[in-house]
Amino acid sequence: MKSNYLNDCTSWVCRRFPMAKLWNDHMAQYYAPKNFNFWYFFGSLALLVLVNQFITGILLTMNYKPDASLAFDSVEYIMREVPWGWLVRYMHSTGASAFFIVVYLHMFRGLIYGSYKQPRELIWIFGMLIFLALMAEAFMGYLLPWGQMSYWGAQVIISLFSAIPVIGDDLSLWVRGDYVISDATLNRFFAFHVIAIPLILVMLVFLHIIALHEVGSNNPDGIEIKDSKDPWGHPVDGIPFHPYYTVKDIVGVAVFMFFFATVIFYMPEMGGYFLEHANFIPADPLATPEHIAPVWYFTPFYAILRAIPDKFAGVIAMGGAIVVLFLLPWLDRSPVRSIRYRGGIYKKAIVLFVISFIGLGYLGMQPPTAGATIFARILTAIYFAFFLLMPIYTRWERPKPLPKRVNEEPGLEDRIPAIKQSFAAMTHDVPETRDGHTVMHTRPDASGIAHELSKLGRKIIRSLD
Repeated sequence: MKSNYLNDCTSWVCRRFPMAKLWNDHMAQYYAPKNFNFWYFFGSLALLVLVNQFITGILLTMNYKPDASLAFDSVEYIMREVPWGWLVRYMHSTGASAFFIVVYLHMFRGLIYGSYKQPRELIWIFGMLIFLALMAEAFMGYLLPWGQMSYWGAQVIISLFSAIPVIGDDLSLWVRGDYVISDATLNRFFAFHVIAIPLILVMLVFLHIIALHEVGSNNPDGIEIKDSKDPWGHPVDGIPFHPYYTVKDIVGVAVFMFFFATVIFYMPEMGGYFLEHANFIPADPLATPEHIAPVWYFTPFYAILRAIPDKFAGVIAMGGAIVVLFLLPWLDRSPVRSIRYRGGIYKKAIVLFVISFIGLGYLGMQPPTAGATIFARILTAIYFAFFLLMPIYTRWERPKPLPKRVNEEPGLEDRIPAIKQSFAAMTHDVPETRDGHTVMHTRPDASGIAHELSKLGRKIIRSLD
């Protein structure tokens, strides 16, 4: 009787809302390439972290006071008095950094596999808009604890608007809501962080997924699976997203949650990178911190800003570093998508790009010195050269011939023998006698480790040819 009632309710909903159609179009009958690898975990992980941020953010707002005289104390109240408040706060602060880690890796996957190329340009544009919204969301939320670094970091970033000719002073005044960072600034940042930008994020994520499912997912080979179909109209190199990839993503979620929980419970501050030490001091407009720097995920762009001697030119360069990412689908002129079939020029260029991005991120966290500024300018030139020279070097190189069908990734069971062999080469057994019994203990072997690392290095170099 209960089962019939449930079926009747489900049928009633389905006749009025396309629930079954949505499920089939985007899960059960959405065919994804069968050769997804490790890099394809980060899209679903980004969605997981977004949900975490929404839930923990709602819980935090129940006890947070968006008032300049009460904000810092309300955060301390959450940490000390609210049941499990410390856990919710650390989940939110760690989630912010985890979000950018996952998003940066997700974007890097798009770079190496050409997920921005035709016909997926709009997917990339929506993704970049999500990235911009995330940066705005993180910046607005950074001020809310009303700590010393939050206050002065916001002061520095908002002052950049004043460098814009004609409208700069009025724009920075509008952003602050006052002539200095004050209660009005905190209130409008709270409104944007809690209401406005999350609504924009939800809309952009929805558009991103709809656009993705309209043209289909890319894959590590960069081959369109829709070009080869079976008699029933299904891609021969595709498998339904559910249950195959929903189950596979659970594995990625489990591994991610292990590292996420480790950070939350053992190192939530991450040495001052996730939560700065100065932010445990109430904001003081009369005491400037010795070194003001944004959170780590903004530091590559902050280093570009500092590398330019002129303030307005630095703002233009910092903005250009983000804008040029939007142009990527039209800068890349290679006839192939995936790095597997590109020439050595692109592979070397992307290695230099990664080095420049990580190097800029490190320099952005350090106090400015003459030597650091020179290195930042060199790395900034490499960063922009990767994009601006792309129409040239992607035409020069000779790509490898594309296969007609995708190459299925080897599974873990196929890799286990090689992993065992490599582990055996990096260790050796040492006999130890105790109570008349000889026991063999496995110990690291320095020469074996060096040999395996040299093999890995040679393999990487060969992949760049």
